[in-house]
Amino acid sequence: MGEDQLKMTGYCGLYCGDCVFKHGTINDLAQQLLDEFTNARLDKIVEVIPFIDEEKYKQTHEFLESIVPLRCTGCREDMRSKFCDVANCAREKEIEGCWGCAEFSACSKMEFLAHVHGDAHIKNLEKIKDIGLEEWIEGGPLW
Repeated sequence: MGEDQLKMTGYCGLYCGDCVFKHGTINDLAQQLLDEFTNARLDKIVEVIPFIDEEKYKQTHEFLESIVPLRCTGCREDMRSKFCDVANCAREKEIEGCWGCAEFSACSKMEFLAHVHGDAHIKNLEKIKDIGLEEWIEGGPLW
């Protein structure tokens, strides 16, 4: 098993290599759009064209700026995992991932993942627990 694949396997069972913020496409597109706004001087245009909502432009600009730095290298190396209850719990328990914890299927720390990922993380954790991390990585993540 390669070190890179382990780095891309989140403590929660999600495969970071599949994340949109790992690939950076959204980040790059957000930056490109911000650059286009600047080149077009859109900040000045919205001040004089009455049918363009200046407040919505500002909100859009702020939103795009917030996306640009979200590029991620995986939760095992990225500083954002320091703010993740799941990652912190696994590190405190000194386990490689939640699959090493008997309570992962009912863990409230992972509830926030369901909104985006459904139960993919739980299915991955169950599979990793059953076959081991190395075989799971070799076979490819389920979700």
